[in-house]
Amino acid sequence: AMLRASLRQVSAALKEGHVTPTELCQRCLSLIKSTKFLNAYITVAEESALKQAEESEERYRRGQPLGVLDGIPIAVKDNFNTAGIETTCASNMLKGYISPYNATVVQKLLDQGAVLLGKTNLDEFAMGSGSTDGVFGPVRNPWSYSRQYKEKSVPKSHSEDEESNWVITGGSSGGSAAAVSSFTCFAALGSDTGGSTRNPAAHCGVVGLKPTYGLISRHGLIPLVNSMDVPGILTRCVDDAAVVLGSLAGHDPKDSTTIQENFKPFELPNLTDVSKLSIGIPKEYHAPGLSSEILALWSKAADLFKNAGAKVIEVSLPHTRYSIVCYHVLCTAEVASNMARFDGLEYGHRSDMNKSTESMYAATRREGFNDVVRGRILSGNYFLLKQNYENYFVKAQKVRRLIANDFVKVFGNGVDILLTPTTLSDAAPYMEFIKEDNRTRSAQDDILTQAANMAGLPAINVPTALSERGLPVGLQFIGRSFQEKQLLTVAKWFEKQVKFPMIQLEEVKRHDHGVFRHQKSASFS
Repeated sequence: AMLRASLRQVSAALKEGHVTPTELCQRCLSLIKSTKFLNAYITVAEESALKQAEESEERYRRGQPLGVLDGIPIAVKDNFNTAGIETTCASNMLKGYISPYNATVVQKLLDQGAVLLGKTNLDEFAMGSGSTDGVFGPVRNPWSYSRQYKEKSVPKSHSEDEESNWVITGGSSGGSAAAVSSFTCFAALGSDTGGSTRNPAAHCGVVGLKPTYGLISRHGLIPLVNSMDVPGILTRCVDDAAVVLGSLAGHDPKDSTTIQENFKPFELPNLTDVSKLSIGIPKEYHAPGLSSEILALWSKAADLFKNAGAKVIEVSLPHTRYSIVCYHVLCTAEVASNMARFDGLEYGHRSDMNKSTESMYAATRREGFNDVVRGRILSGNYFLLKQNYENYFVKAQKVRRLIANDFVKVFGNGVDILLTPTTLSDAAPYMEFIKEDNRTRSAQDDILTQAANMAGLPAINVPTALSERGLPVGLQFIGRSFQEKQLLTVAKWFEKQVKFPMIQLEEVKRHDHGVFRHQKSASFS
């Protein structure tokens, strides 16, 4: 019951002495072991986590806890640098790499007394929307093993039930979403470049917050697309997301793109009157491929606001239809630039090929990167060629400005919050998902989320209901730039109205014989 509580509830229990940080940490570590088959963690830092828990316990004993997060077990996506703990980006290129420093967000959490349990699984270098393309194998959605899903799904045979019927987590922060959803931690960090926090949050039935670009430091987050990357927050309720945001937000001298002024953490008020709110419904988000189930849920949510007295209006974001193509050009161009640092000289994998420096570079990158990463590097370099630069990269930057201006106009006309779907459907079965290539899947899955990244706006997924298959479905709220308090307050009100059911995980011990025998799963360091 303690592991199913909210972050604030556990913090109160720690203060009152109902549980100690060490007991809490041990319970989480035990659950990580029994849910190892989910493949949510790449590295579990058992030793250092228990040491941090003991230090937290001593602070509580003295009556001097560091804050709400003191003693709270958390997890971090494996593309954030962590001193003393391996950072792999789920790639052969960085296997065995241990960073000499902590990412700013990791350091801030540790400074608040949080207990870092380990590093979570992802698509290689965060390039994907299923958490299926990492070198350590795919992440399994905890809801695949829930009573709600099992009651609705009818397998053709027992063996299919065990091995073919499980569903993906979404991505690329699938490990973090699965970790929070399966109660192995109370909050987790993801990264969000085109929806990589909100997408898995929707599929795993958790809250996924992508803050305004520049509100949280990117220092120590291994970059994918510098102009769009944002550290994301995954929790089980909106209030908890606000707590974590309060600990992470603010200026960082090591990241010149962060806001200059200090950020004041806030407590979310309980909204009772929504009559002064104006909710925008963007008609372009009724996208091809949107399931009738999600469309009905979106419509129902709009009616919920309308019946409560809010003004609900249809709005237009006319350049949305160009956003996926624009995003592909800008994303791959920045990827090509960022991936140039992995050359086998300074850190990471280095090939044994020693005929020449050039052959060593080529062999290192061929061996270190998977097809998805190499494909994006190739596309990006093509768009950046001298003869293509104006026609592709510069044009895409202009379209990005038009997309951002669409949001400015809508918010300028009095709309407070935009309400949209987060994903086109509920989570796909793994065997179905891998039939399509990564680029096609990412283009489909990012369609409703990546415009917020291009405009730099805050957005949050709120788990809303279960689909006919017994799987989570979420809706997305997009707010004005740096208006996280308003966004989260509205999201909290909505969360309270919909009363999303808690996952009922069935007995999981029978899976412990290691479904990923051919891959490294969580390593206990």
